[in-house]
Amino acid sequence: MKNVGNVSINRNASRIFLIIVVAVVLIGLISSTIIFVPPDKIGVVVSRITPGGYRKEPLYSGLHFVVPILENVEQYSIARQTYTMSAATSEGQREGDDSIRVRTKDGQEVFMDSSVIYAINPANVVNLHITWQNRYSEELVRPLVRGIIRDAASQYGVEEIVSSKRAELETYISGQLTSKLQNNDLELIDFILRDIHFSEEYAAAVEQKQIAEQQALQAEFVVQTKKQEAEQARQIAQGQADATVIAAKGAAEARVVEANAEAEANTTVAQSITPELVSYLYVTKLSPGVQTIFLPSDNQFILPLPDTATQPTPTTQEPSTTTP
Repeated sequence: MKNVGNVSINRNASRIFLIIVVAVVLIGLISSTIIFVPPDKIGVVVSRITPGGYRKEPLYSGLHFVVPILENVEQYSIARQTYTMSAATSEGQREGDDSIRVRTKDGQEVFMDSSVIYAINPANVVNLHITWQNRYSEELVRPLVRGIIRDAASQYGVEEIVSSKRAELETYISGQLTSKLQNNDLELIDFILRDIHFSEEYAAAVEQKQIAEQQALQAEFVVQTKKQEAEQARQIAQGQADATVIAAKGAAEARVVEANAEAEANTTVAQSITPELVSYLYVTKLSPGVQTIFLPSDNQFILPLPDTATQPTPTTQEPSTTTP
């Protein structure tokens, strides 16, 4: 009886264990059948029962059913990704100096820091999985960017890269990257040329050149200042001379006006003089002791002036008789 009881207990334990195992397997199968794809990802179904070994359509965000064991899902992020190559140790995807060393058209060595912002093209994620799988960042984006930057920089001089044509260089690189990434099922969001730096020798030469240019500009400024001061003095002198000329011209014109007025007055006086007026003026100007005047007429003659004053009677002095 005791053995029978033990056998019964063992059988029950085996059944319970078997049920647990089956439940675990079923749960595993169910969990592997239902796949959840997050909003920032997209899934590629690798299938052992589909021709070609994969489903042609990707799995977008949400719940999806797959065949357990025979199908599995590889998920890829469709969020924007950034790949940075920089001289700064902690900025890039790789430790240490990861800047891009290039040679310019004029043979100068230049180092460039850059960042590429890109994303997977959701419509082509299946083809991306077949071609690159998860290696696209290191094996596609990185060498592609470095090669395009080197090729682009070789078409410009060093001074053009750092100043006048930097924007043109960035535009060219962006255009090349856009085309190349599209051909590999990726989309370029933005290209950033973060920094451009040089070797220590060239940087020192550039600094010396800038100092010389600044000194030349300062000297030119001094020359221009002196020229402006000289021009200002010349204009002041010219203004004073012009003022003198204007004053002299005004005085001359005033004198001419005055002379013209005197001439007109003399003409008017000359026209108003008659013989009678002359005689009258002559008479009025004579002193009271004048006894005769000339009266102009057809024939001039002298008349005695009328004696209007009482003359004293002269005293007759008899001659004295001398007695012999």
